[in-house]
Amino acid sequence: MAVIIKDVIRRSYAERAGCEAGDTLLSINGNDIVDVLDYRFYQLNSELELKIRDISGVIHSVKIRKPEYEELGLEFDTYLMDKEKSCRNKCVFCFIDQLPKGLRQSLYFKDDDSRLSFLFGNYVTLTNLSEHEISRIIKMHISPINVSVHTTNPELRVKMMGNRFAGKSLSILKRLSDSGIVINAQIVCCPGLNDGDELKRSVNDLLDLNVNLIAVVPVGITKFREGLYPLTPFTEKKAAETVDILENFGEMCVKKYGKRIVYAADELYIKAGYDIPDAAFYGDFEAIENGVGLIAMLKEDLLDELEWRDADDSIDRKVSIACGTSAAPYLRELMNSVEEKFINVTICVYSIVNDFFGENINVSGLIVGNDLIDQLKDKELGDCLLISSAMLRFENDLFLDDVHIDDVKRKLNINVLPINNDGKMLLDAILGEEGENV
Repeated sequence: MAVIIKDVIRRSYAERAGCEAGDTLLSINGNDIVDVLDYRFYQLNSELELKIRDISGVIHSVKIRKPEYEELGLEFDTYLMDKEKSCRNKCVFCFIDQLPKGLRQSLYFKDDDSRLSFLFGNYVTLTNLSEHEISRIIKMHISPINVSVHTTNPELRVKMMGNRFAGKSLSILKRLSDSGIVINAQIVCCPGLNDGDELKRSVNDLLDLNVNLIAVVPVGITKFREGLYPLTPFTEKKAAETVDILENFGEMCVKKYGKRIVYAADELYIKAGYDIPDAAFYGDFEAIENGVGLIAMLKEDLLDELEWRDADDSIDRKVSIACGTSAAPYLRELMNSVEEKFINVTICVYSIVNDFFGENINVSGLIVGNDLIDQLKDKELGDCLLISSAMLRFENDLFLDDVHIDDVKRKLNINVLPINNDGKMLLDAILGEEGENV
């Protein structure tokens, strides 16, 4: 295996050693370079010997001496240096299988790549790992690794993930744990499948493996499920039972390990009709990417920011916030605090019903452009419209239905500002002080 060098950074160690774009990197210190993990791991040493094949096909060695951990200065065609690995599972709860036809092609790609787990925090199922990859994770001590476990019952995992190897791959968890790899576990909880006693079993088994984190999120069910497994959405009662189970485990973990470890996503609290815990409950917010503690973090950030700001009645603003139906009551309560301090600021919070995916989907991150346009076109929006940046892809331009943010601005005749889950950023935007922060 080998990777082609796309570019060499000017004045880097690699350029000084004579490496050129178009060369092929074969190995570093005798270790084959297959992808980004090999490259990033083996380039860290201070004394390196690169085996290079130049454009003419001649293989030669390049010796480099540099400070430990500093970058070599090589760039490649793709970040991973090869193709992203797709998922081999057919999970009964897979959200991608519930997408309508006709969206941009990238939305239909299911990744299951352990490298993305380490580099970007993506969750992997372990069913896609070869023995070489498992050994490499252990050898390089790639940690933490985020794992979509869902259940520790092997037979049930095979059923839920539609993969006959899904149960067997659970043994990898123990190998990783025994090798000191930090494991963050995710469970997509489906009523009637892996909830109740099965959930208790899974949490117990994972705690026995000394996992760092267990985040439990409710299954998302869109209206596009024709021909798919008949899933049941969470009721208020079932959500309450699930939160109670997880909080009991969490309290036990606090007493035994000094940290909560086990968490329910905000959406489960909302479905259960429970109050969202305060920020202190979530520790360092390690499970924030799973929707665990989002509301508590925003509340703490905004109220802390609000506390040190001086009241200013010269600020005369009217802004709107569009969000999912689940977050709307919490945002409205927060905005009351802002309006109390800034008496000439008016904030309208609009709860957007998800007509695109169906009313069972009520989180802000899955609101699409057309739903914003349809439901806000006759509303008083004021000076600007604030939305969660989670509604847009990484480039902050396209919604899930391929509507561009500029189209929303034009059709609603309003400036639309994507806001991160950040209290200061939100308050700055409300008060018209966003500058370069938005």
